[in-house]
Amino acid sequence: MVVYASGLSGQVGTVAEVTYGTPVTVTHFYEFLQESLTFNPNWLDGAGLKAGQAYNRASRTVQSRFDVTGELTMEHTSGEAANAVADSMGHWWKFALGSTVTTPTLVLGTAFKQNHTNGSKAGLFQTIQVGRPQISGITVQPHTFTGVKLIGWEFSCNDNQIAQLKVTANAQTEQTGGGAPALAAASYPTPNGLFSFANATVFNIGGTASTSAGETTISAGSAVQSRVTGVTITSSTGMKVDRYGLGNAGLKGEPIENAIPTITGTLTTEYFQRTEFYDVFKAGTTTALQLDFTKFDGSGNDANGVAAGPNPYRLSFIFPAIKIKGASVNVTGPDVLPQTVNFQAYDDGSGTNPVIQVKLVSKESSAI
Repeated sequence: MVVYASGLSGQVGTVAEVTYGTPVTVTHFYEFLQESLTFNPNWLDGAGLKAGQAYNRASRTVQSRFDVTGELTMEHTSGEAANAVADSMGHWWKFALGSTVTTPTLVLGTAFKQNHTNGSKAGLFQTIQVGRPQISGITVQPHTFTGVKLIGWEFSCNDNQIAQLKVTANAQTEQTGGGAPALAAASYPTPNGLFSFANATVFNIGGTASTSAGETTISAGSAVQSRVTGVTITSSTGMKVDRYGLGNAGLKGEPIENAIPTITGTLTTEYFQRTEFYDVFKAGTTTALQLDFTKFDGSGNDANGVAAGPNPYRLSFIFPAIKIKGASVNVTGPDVLPQTVNFQAYDDGSGTNPVIQVKLVSKESSAI
């Protein structure tokens, strides 16, 4: 593999940890757009007064505790490579939602599904290694982050764009240099297909959600008639990320969920029909929402290898209960009126339906 002294040789790999903060050799590699994982030590300067001393002294300045924050942005793959864990986004959805999925479920032949739903993130932590190329010696330096918890995520897809997933991370620390894990050899599945705006084939509002055998569906939904030009779905999970204590060398314990999580969304659209979004907003009505991206591979086959078959590669979002909390529309000139629709997902109180279900259909069959 050619090595470049630039981002062209950057790499990201990850794997679940067994023990929080104990690094594991990464085995899943993802093509990515950018990363901002940053090591943040807390500095303490001695404040004692000394006769004739004005400036802080280096000998009385220490690092007291450690933290890592940042984001990783990836294009959303479709999982077309045979049984390639890194070719599907199941790993990220599991850690982002607190999903309990461990192994994909067989649909037919080589087509497998994953139904990821919201749950507790306790015990879900991973090692992420970022390979950052340096100019000197044209080498890729491994920066290994341990105890990585996902505290937020954002899915977005706009007109004429590839779908993206951005995850927000908080980690225990970073390991580099002597004694740190060596750079893992990156390997990528082929083919490595993507979902785009053109693959949004199902977009329904309303209907009735029900869950059977761990899968949620919506019946009698109505296709959205407005020309929606973009969708962004954002989630945040509040966590106590400052669990430091004596005897832990400035390293914190696993962050614990300590606030009500939220899932919100924004649709950018034209003001097509008042009753579709605006009236739902004004009435404070609870409704369901479903958005599916589906596609076939480059040969026109579904996940089971059947030409235009019944099991296309799929990325599906189902929200059994949302409230539209904003649907602003104004005349600002002679053009078609734009409308911004903001919604929030809720527990529907059924006791069986999740707040969100992210369903993947791909060739991924191995344990996540």
